[in-house]
Amino acid sequence: MPYNEQLAIRIRLALDGEGPVTERKMFGGLAFMFAGNMVCGVMGDEIMARVGPERYDAALSTPGAKPMDFTGRPMKGMITITGVGLETDEALRGWLDQALSYARSLPAK
Repeated sequence: MPYNEQLAIRIRLALDGEGPVTERKMFGGLAFMFAGNMVCGVMGDEIMARVGPERYDAALSTPGAKPMDFTGRPMKGMITITGVGLETDEALRGWLDQALSYARSLPAK
């Protein structure tokens, strides 16, 4: 399934000016990287966000969030956001801020 280009545009706009953000086609979707570390990705009409293990449980309690289960095994620290979690630019920005904060805490690749 191709990724939602409008959602990718919203992410590009939100991450503009945030530092060394690049894009990479991955997993049939589009990933956004900060200094070589994944921030988030667009797959279909959903995004996956790397919030980190410390924020994982709290993130899952938020409407629109669910475990990222890409391989049949949920990945701790990665969540999928859909529906209500992406309806507004403010909601999207909240997820991106969490994911960007985690990516900034990692050493550059």
